[in-house]
Amino acid sequence: MKKVIIALATAGLVSFGAAAQAGDAAAGQGAYATCVGCHGAAGEGGVGPKLAGQPAADIAAKLHKYKAGEQVGPMTSMMAPMAAGLSDADIENIAAYTASL
Repeated sequence: MKKVIIALATAGLVSFGAAAQAGDAAAGQGAYATCVGCHGAAGEGGVGPKLAGQPAADIAAKLHKYKAGEQVGPMTSMMAPMAAGLSDADIENIAAYTASL
C-alpha cells in the first residue's frame, strides 16, 4: 500500500510539473508580435527559420538557451538579445503559440 501511495504522489507531482510548464497560446500570440519580422506572421520563416510545426518543447528549449547566452546556431547573435528580456512564462507562452501555427 505504501508503494502505491508513493507512486501516485510521484505521478501527481510529475503531472503538476508538466501542467505548470505548459504555456498559454493566447498570451503567446501577443508576445510573438516581436518575432513576426524574422519568422513570419504564421511562423513560415524568412530571415529566421520556420517555426510552424515545431514542438513547443523544442522552441522553449532554444529560447531558454538563447536567454542563457548559449550558442544555439548561426543566428544566436540576433536571437540572444531578443530572448534576454523574456520571462520563463513568456517563453512558454510563445512556444505554445508557435506550436499551434
